[in-house]
Amino acid sequence: MTSRNFLPSFLLLRRNWRMAARCITALAGGYAAAAGLASLGARLLPIARVEATLWGMILSFLIFASLGLWAFHERRLLKVAGWIWGSALLSIGALLLIGPRP
Repeated sequence: MTSRNFLPSFLLLRRNWRMAARCITALAGGYAAAAGLASLGARLLPIARVEATLWGMILSFLIFASLGLWAFHERRLLKVAGWIWGSALLSIGALLLIGPRP
């Protein structure tokens, strides 16, 4: 194996890992962010509990699809991971602090 053969395979492996990280962020992180944001929205809406839950569920599909599309549109993986995982952690943390709806 010469150094010429090593470099392209190394770059290809790096590219595959970046794509795998982007897919995991889009799927798992997007799901966590959508669930957290939709639950937080349903918790904070000043309407009846049933209607707030339905609105949260409807909005979660929109949020998940939007985050998935944005994850593959944005060029910088670090920015995508930071925003998606950060919004998931913040929304779930806020839900834990607020607690269940009375």
